[in-house]
This record gives sequence, structure tokens and C-alpha cells, in this order.
Amino acid sequence: MTFYVAFLARKQIWMLSSLAGPSSYKVGTMSEKFDCHYCRDPLQGKKYVQKDGRHCCLKCFDKFCANTCVECRKPISADAKEVHYKNRYWHDTCFRCAKCLHPLASETFVSKDGKILCNKCATREDSPRCKGCFKAIVAGDQNVEYKGTIWHKDCFTCSNCKQVIGTGSFFPKGEDFYCVTCHETKFAKHCVKCNKAITSGGITYQDQPWHAECFVCVTCSKKLAGQRFTAVEDQYYCVDCYKNFVAKKCAGCKNPITGFGKGSSVVAYEGQSWHDYCFHCKKCSVNLANKRFVFHNEQVYCPDCAKKL
Repeated sequence: MTFYVAFLARKQIWMLSSLAGPSSYKVGTMSEKFDCHYCRDPLQGKKYVQKDGRHCCLKCFDKFCANTCVECRKPISADAKEVHYKNRYWHDTCFRCAKCLHPLASETFVSKDGKILCNKCATREDSPRCKGCFKAIVAGDQNVEYKGTIWHKDCFTCSNCKQVIGTGSFFPKGEDFYCVTCHETKFAKHCVKCNKAITSGGITYQDQPWHAECFVCVTCSKKLAGQRFTAVEDQYYCVDCYKNFVAKKCAGCKNPITGFGKGSSVVAYEGQSWHDYCFHCKKCSVNLANKRFVFHNEQVYCPDCAKKL
């Protein structure tokens, strides 16, 4: 489980263009007897345009000579303010940010992929997108990054309860992310004894999960994880408590039969139990475990000694 918090500060290259009006033609009022080069109408006393050594009326200038605005696709008349940048032309009122439409005729701007952008939109254009809201993460925004994916801090939420995880701990599950509480409720195993989620340090006995601190001796409460123990009717005992309070006593040596270590095999007959090494003939002491024997007056005999009784 990993999370990262970062403050993004991306470097932007701002481009300042010199925006100017027409430089290849002259506009004025004609005082001499000249006709329009195109329509032949007289120009004396009228406004005219001189371009490439030719004189023309304003109407013919718009029709035959004017630059076309990249934005509105209309001619840029002789008396209009013109903006030019890299062999492209705009009316000054059409030279705007392609994103927010803010006028840029008298401001710095950024040209990117053929688009004209204001500084603010250019920053957003270059910034990574939040996986949650899909908006740009700009310099100064707190964000969370996990395995190459980025969120605004407040957009990184639990897939179940929708609460903000932010920079807190979380559990990934496929494409989803869960806060600690929801993960415990939805996915964690629950202890057989206390029914609470097991987040770490759990143990399993007979396919049932336990907290290590819940799996204890029923008598002395000693923790049994990693220790020898005995189960009796769904109760669990440490070795000492089993010996002292639960285990049957050997009819031979009178000591507890624990099933641990030497004498783990037990002989049972007529309600009595023996360690296998204690089950021997009363008279000759031969061991009778897994052998024929005779039980007489609460005592065990081998067949030969039994004949002499």
C-alpha cells in the first residue's frame, strides 16, 4: 500500500508576439484624379488604399486585396486593426484564447499545436488531468499519485463510502480504492471469537480465522499462537492447563495422559486409560500394548500369568 503527495510546478514557455497593423499598404484620402484600379470608379475626394503601387477603393480592397481573418474568415478591411502572427491574420477583436475566448491583442500568449492560448489556459493544457474530476492539476494543487495515476487530493475518495481518502492510508482492489474502515468491513476476515476484522497478525485453525490475541487458553488465557495446545469440545487449553484440569489420569502411573511427547499413544479399556508404556502385565511386567491381555479384578495380565491366577 503506497501513496504519494506532490505539489506540481510545471515550467511554461511564454511567447510574446509583436502585434501590429498593416505595413504593406497605405490608407488615405485621394486629392488627385485617380480611378480605382479594379472597378475604375473615380477616387478623388474619397478614402482609398495604395498597395503594390496601385490605388483602389475600400470596397475593392476588401474584395481583392485584404487579408482574411483566421477566426471569422471575413476580410480585414483597410481601416480595421489587424493582428498578424506567423503569416496568419486576425481582426484584433478576433484574436482570442481558443479555450476561454479572452482577448489577447494586447497581451502575451502561447501558441501550441496551432492554437492561440492565454497563459492560464496554456498552463492547464500542459498539466496532468485528475483521474477523479478530469480537470487539470495545476501548480500549487495538492495531489495524490499512485502507480502513475494522479488525483486532486479531495478527488481521491473511497470507492465504497465516497469519503475523501486524501493522503490517508488506503487499500487498492483492482480499479477501486478503499479506506481502512470500508476495506475491513468489505474484505477482511473476521475473528471467530470477537467478530472484529483481522487486519494483521491473524492465525487460522481448522479453516477458522482468529486474532492472535483472541486464540488463548480457556483456563489461564495464555496465548496459544505458536504453542502446543489441545482442543476439547471447541475449547482450547495450553499444555499445563490440559494436564491439570482436563486430561485423564493413567490407571498405571496416575499421571495425566496429555498426548504430548512420550506416551502419545493411549490404551483405553473398560472406562480406564493408560499410557502405552504403562500398559503392562501386573505380574511379569511385560508390555501389552497392541497385544492380547486378560483384565481381572481391575488389573491387567498377560495370558500366561492369567492362567496361574
